[in-house]
Amino acid sequence: MQRPIAVGIDGSLESLAAANWAAREARSRGLPLRLVHAWHWQTPHAPVAQDRKVQEHWVRRVVRDAHQDLADRFPDVRLTSDVVREATVPALLSACADAEMLVLGSRGHGAVAGFLLGSYGRQVVAAAERPVVCVRGDSHGGDSPSERGAVVVGQHGTGEDSEEVLAFAFEAAAARGVAVRAVRAWNLPPSLAYSPVAVQFVDGAEGLQPWEEKELTEALAPWRERYPDVPVIEHVELGSAGRALLTAASTADLVVVGRRTRRSPVGTRIGSVAHAVLHHAPCPVAVVPHG
Repeated sequence: MQRPIAVGIDGSLESLAAANWAAREARSRGLPLRLVHAWHWQTPHAPVAQDRKVQEHWVRRVVRDAHQDLADRFPDVRLTSDVVREATVPALLSACADAEMLVLGSRGHGAVAGFLLGSYGRQVVAAAERPVVCVRGDSHGGDSPSERGAVVVGQHGTGEDSEEVLAFAFEAAAARGVAVRAVRAWNLPPSLAYSPVAVQFVDGAEGLQPWEEKELTEALAPWRERYPDVPVIEHVELGSAGRALLTAASTADLVVVGRRTRRSPVGTRIGSVAHAVLHHAPCPVAVVPHG
């Protein structure tokens, strides 16, 4: 049984943009699409005066209108929709666990919007077992390959470290008929950063730059073999991974990053690179959990 692409719907422009992106993705991959609205009844505060039946009526209308709009524009996509009577984060995490990916709306140059509040989206991205794609309301990209850029993917460590991330990127590129642009950034050890001999570690034949290029090539080798029709562009640079990915994202159709979850006293963090790309990339961003 095929896993669907799940998308969170709350009636906002960002969530409708996410639904549109998800429908295009479902069509290109031949997957079903599931719309999910998490509705957890809470007594409204003044001056809002709505009883439970009135609020439920409007919730179901939001889902019904989104469902009908997508059904009209994407008649070849198998479409279902649900109003889930559960708190937002658990409902979205449950939908994600049963899906190929979860798609959420994002406010773009700020915190991930998610459902209703920014913290919801962050919690879902940090805890999801499957990839989560965040789509801005003004994300660029077209319906045909000629209107699309490459799928940009951040790679680090060994091939095993980034297996899930590369798998998602190559599958997305194959579905779109575009190239994969693999980006690997690295920094000198602090003890060498200001050393007069640091240049030999950057440019020398035995230096770190050639080693980093070799690591990227080796990590990509099995995916080139598995997807021979997908063009691959390799890019290695000295510097910040977040900055390198954001530069590549300026003309990308999708950016794919891995997620390193960290626990802190104030909640769950997703890692500095994913955080930077989610905040500032002009295109949709897929955050893929490491195995």
